Amino acid sequence: MLDWYAIQTRSRHEKTVARQLEGQGIIGFLPIVSKIQKWSDPRKIVDLPLFPGYVFVRVAAPPEDRIQVLKISGVVNFVGPHGQATAIPEGQINAVKALTGGEVPFTPHEYLKVGQRVRVRGGSLDGVEGILVAQKGTRSLVISIEPIQRSLSIHIEGYEVIPA
Repeated sequence: MLDWYAIQTRSRHEKTVARQLEGQGIIGFLPIVSKIQKWSDPRKIVDLPLFPGYVFVRVAAPPEDRIQVLKISGVVNFVGPHGQATAIPEGQINAVKALTGGEVPFTPHEYLKVGQRVRVRGGSLDGVEGILVAQKGTRSLVISIEPIQRSLSIHIEGYEVIPA
């Protein structure tokens, strides 16, 4: 059975690692966001990793399968205690894919450990789960990738949410 794991990469090696994974037939996922960068004069849209320093990989649990990933240039280690890979629930990966693949605006959000888990019901985010937070009278859904302690936040005004 294949599980999702986060791998830590060397600084600015996320895209290189993702290409190498694909070249070796290993399922990888590098969430990308487009941002406007302004240098001296012109503005340019650049694609940047959503979670700098991390790429997600789907491999089997046995160490032999993970060793193939560790041999890729630019990979530092699997994310987890003492370098032991911690599996990421597929629902969390699917939630990130839904956000990065859609037209719904979102922003990175600080990692939260507390709060109520909720599921969006209806609309383009149907089934997406996360933590419900309220800030300044607006409701947001925070989707967390626990092993790398990174989160995304999306305003969910107008969406119905139910306890997960």
